Amino acid sequence: MKVETVTLNDHQEVIVKITKEVLNLFRIDVAGPCDDADFAQISIVHRRLPSFVPDAKKSSPTCREASDDMPLVRAQTTLYAFRSDGTCEVFTEQGTGAADETPSGAYHRLWKLFLYRIFLQHFAAFDGVAPAPWGILHGVRPTKLVHRWRRGGMTQDAILARLQTDYGCSREKAGLIVPMAFRQVPFLETSDERTVSIYVGIPFCLTRCLYCSFPSNVLPGEKTLQKFMTVFEKDLRAVEVLIRRYNFRVQNIYVGGGTPTSLPDAYFDAMLTMVQEAFWHEKLTEFTVEAGRPDSMSEAKIETMQRLGVTRVSVNPQSMQQKTLDLIGRRHTSDDVVTMFHALRKAGIPHINMDVILGLPGETAEDVRDTMEKIVALGPDDITLHALAIKRGSRLQKMMEERHVDLPAREETRRMSEIAQAAVQAAGMQPYYLYRQGYMAGDLENIGCCRPGAEGMYNIQIMEEHQTILGIGGAAATKCVDHQHHCLRSTFNAKDLKTYLRDIELYIEKRNRLIEKIYRNATE
Repeated sequence: MKVETVTLNDHQEVIVKITKEVLNLFRIDVAGPCDDADFAQISIVHRRLPSFVPDAKKSSPTCREASDDMPLVRAQTTLYAFRSDGTCEVFTEQGTGAADETPSGAYHRLWKLFLYRIFLQHFAAFDGVAPAPWGILHGVRPTKLVHRWRRGGMTQDAILARLQTDYGCSREKAGLIVPMAFRQVPFLETSDERTVSIYVGIPFCLTRCLYCSFPSNVLPGEKTLQKFMTVFEKDLRAVEVLIRRYNFRVQNIYVGGGTPTSLPDAYFDAMLTMVQEAFWHEKLTEFTVEAGRPDSMSEAKIETMQRLGVTRVSVNPQSMQQKTLDLIGRRHTSDDVVTMFHALRKAGIPHINMDVILGLPGETAEDVRDTMEKIVALGPDDITLHALAIKRGSRLQKMMEERHVDLPAREETRRMSEIAQAAVQAAGMQPYYLYRQGYMAGDLENIGCCRPGAEGMYNIQIMEEHQTILGIGGAAATKCVDHQHHCLRSTFNAKDLKTYLRDIELYIEKRNRLIEKIYRNATE
C-alpha cells in the first residue's frame, strides 16, 4: 500500500513513533508525490473524549490499581483516506483505557490499537495488511507486561484475554508468553535486592558476520590486547570492591561479547581466571561463557573452562547449511560445530546452549528443518531461536539496499519458526525466556527453549529486568534495579574500544555513582 503523505493532529514524539510502527507493520510506504499511490493523503485525528468514573461494583479488583474514583481515559481515532480524485473514506474507532493504566499510557495505547484496527478492518485488500502475530506489542520484553498484571492479581485466563483485546495479540503468541511468565516466577524469586549478576564483555570477534552490528572489534594485535587486559583488570577490581562494600551476592556470571573465545589461549585463560577468582563462590548458580564459533575454540580453552568451573557454554552455529555459513562470513563448517559440541560434552560441561537464526538470506523453511534435525540430534540442553533482525550499520543492511541479497518472505520466515518450534517441542523442550527487537524477520521473536531443569538463570533475570547486572569490559552495561522507585537505571561502558581504554576511570566513576545512588542505605 502506497500513500503520498500522512498527517497527524498530535505531533508528540511518542505519537509519531507509534504511528510509524503501525505503518511499518503493514508495510505502508509513505512515498511522497507519485503517480501510482493508492491514496493521496491519510489524515489521523486522535482525541480524548469526556472521561467517566467506573462503577466500583462492576470493576474487577484484580485489574484496578487506581482509586475507585479515578476517571478512565476515553479516546477516539478517526482516519481520513483521501484519494487523488478528491474522494474520501472515513473510519472511526473509540474506546476506554484500563483502570490500571496511566492516562498517558492509555492514550498512547488506544491511539496505536485503534489505528491498527482501522487498517486491519478496512484495508485488508492491500498486500501486507494482515493480522500481526504480536498485534501492537512492540516492546522488547512483552513478558514484563504479563508479570505486572500477574502481580496485580490477574489470572492466566484473564491475562490471555486482555492481551488479545487490548493489544491485538494473537492467541498463539499470548498463549506462548503467559504460561512462560508464570513458569519464570520460581526463578525470579531466587533474587532479592542484594542479589546481582556479573556481565563480562569481551568486545572482540575473529570476523564480523554479515548481519552483525554489535559493538565488537576484529581481534587486534598484541599491543592493544595487552592494554585491554590491563584496563579490564582495573574495571574488574572496581566491581569487586562494590561487591564487598554493598554486601552483594553474585548469583550468575555471564561472559559474552563479541566472542570471548576469540582471545588467544593465554589471554582467555588470564581473563577467565581473573573473573573466576573475583566472583566465583560455592553457591554460584551459573557460570556462562559464549564460545560462539568453532574457529575460536581450542583444546586449551576447553581445559580452561573445565578447570575454572564453567557450567554453561553457548555454541552458536546460527545455521547448519554450509552455503549460509559461507555467505554470512563464518570461517568454519557445519562439521566443525559438531566436533566442538562433542569436545565440550567430553570435557564435562554440564549445560550447552545452541543458537539458530531464522530468516537468513538464501534460506528456505526446508533448510531450517535440516538445521534443526542436525542440532536436535546433538542433544543440547538449551536452544535459542532468533529471528533475524536487520540492524543499522550491518553489512546485510547495506547489501539489501544495494539489491545484492534478498531475505526470505515474511510467510516463509514464519514457516521456519513453526518448523523450529515444533522441533524443540518434539525434543521435550519448553520456552523459558523471550525478547523482541525492531525490524525482526516475520515480525517474530527470539525465544529460548530448554529441557526441564536447564533454564538459563541469567537469561531470565536480565530479560525480566528483575535483578541488578554489574557490567565489566568493553561495551558492557550496568543495569541497576531501583526497588524503591520501581524502575531500572543504567550506565554504559564505551562501545568504541579506543574510548573504553582511554576513559576507564570515567566509566568506573559513573558506575560507582549509580550504585551509590541506589544502594546507599544497603550497608546500614
